[in-house]
Amino acid sequence: MRERLIQLVEQQLLPSVRLHAPILHNPVIVDDVPDDWECIGRGNYAAVFVHKEYEQWVVKVYAHDYESVEKETRVYRQLGNHPAYSELIASGSTYLILKRLRGLTLYEAVHKGVLIHKSVIEDINKALDYAKKRGLNPMDVHGKNVMMSEGRGYVVDVSDFHKKGKDRKWKDLVNAYYRLYLPFFYKFNIHVPYWLLDVTRHVYRFYRRLKN
Repeated sequence: MRERLIQLVEQQLLPSVRLHAPILHNPVIVDDVPDDWECIGRGNYAAVFVHKEYEQWVVKVYAHDYESVEKETRVYRQLGNHPAYSELIASGSTYLILKRLRGLTLYEAVHKGVLIHKSVIEDINKALDYAKKRGLNPMDVHGKNVMMSEGRGYVVDVSDFHKKGKDRKWKDLVNAYYRLYLPFFYKFNIHVPYWLLDVTRHVYRFYRRLKN
């Protein structure tokens, strides 16, 4: 099965799909997805696809910065097996095949008004501590890169864990969770429209640039 999926990726998906990244810090644009494939996620550097016959795995295809494929491969190998992270199945020069993690991102949960329990935040905190103990440096952890399912938390993007430096995104999100989300959004089950979430995201980036 693994070999068959690799064949489909290299002979069907990669020759057909088109990825564009025209605006920095915005999700890539995906065109010409071949039959039997579905794009289920887009980030600033890559898009994630699933084949209808292999829904237990996903294929992350980079739009640019192909050197990061090998770096992310090393991160997954360094992480080893942990329930809050995906698992590397295979990789190529521009893609990775990973075990699929199912659930809602925290970003989607806030939009849909799905309650985020404390256990989700605690699971992610433990997962990030585990990564640090494995010699990694969790970076770029935010509401679109973490997921929840049945009260458990998962980290779905580790591509920047090899970088040096400090990143306050997750710490700031946790502070907002306890100071704003629990007393207001959780208590009153508030739904937040996507446009307001995007405005908040841009304002936060501007604020962080000023602070740095």
